[in-house]
Amino acid sequence: MHITRTLALAATAAAALAVGTAIPAAGATPPDDSGVPSYQEFAASTYRDIDGSYLVNGDEVISGQSDLRSFYEQLVGPETPTDGLIVNTVNGADDKWSAAQVGSLTYCVSTKFGTRHADVVSAMASGAALWESASSKIDFVHVSSADGQCTTRNKSVVFSVEPVQTSQYIARAFFPSSPNRQQNVLIDDSIWSSGSWTPANILGHELGHTLGFRHEHTRPESGTCFEDNNWRPLTPYDSASIMHYPQCNGSSDDLSMTNSDRAGAVALYGS
Repeated sequence: MHITRTLALAATAAAALAVGTAIPAAGATPPDDSGVPSYQEFAASTYRDIDGSYLVNGDEVISGQSDLRSFYEQLVGPETPTDGLIVNTVNGADDKWSAAQVGSLTYCVSTKFGTRHADVVSAMASGAALWESASSKIDFVHVSSADGQCTTRNKSVVFSVEPVQTSQYIARAFFPSSPNRQQNVLIDDSIWSSGSWTPANILGHELGHTLGFRHEHTRPESGTCFEDNNWRPLTPYDSASIMHYPQCNGSSDDLSMTNSDRAGAVALYGS
């Protein structure tokens, strides 16, 4: 996403939030009756510098979308969740784990990651925590004793996390309905050089798939990147969702989790 607003407009937008005056982005929908621009409108109206950072209050730097949302919420409070996730469906039924299984999603991290093993363990824990903090019903459990024999054939864990060498993707995962032989998360070395996409957020996205969540951009509202119609909406469309590719008309560039992502997790698995 590239924003070419003036510095003055960025400062005005921040000031407008403080006093409750709307500064909508060009082409954006009007703000609600409160007169406060939505986060999407605020982000679109905030100047983005040549290094990708945002400028607020005239000359203050904010590094990315996650910090910009925090800045917005400090001014006006969290937005009411009005958007969220979609769940994969199989023959019309939600593709999800049972209540018992989602509370014990065990996994191993292959020692074949070598010197990056500890880094993968840490990134997986951080990515898992995004969903665990959304719903207390969700619990990813690293079984380190299985790391030495970490493949889909290891029946002591639900899924494996393994290295792969490919130019086709950074990482890939599976759905709850996937056959056992495909229940793994594969990670390419490019995960360590993906710019604003941190390993934790990338794996948070992939773990969203393991919970049954589809790419948000397959919805018609995104206008691109359509996949199929085998999904059910949990909440309205969210262009900033962790499950929405930024390059598919997404409004977040760092795959960070939104309040609506959390609401979608609760809608599927409970609070």
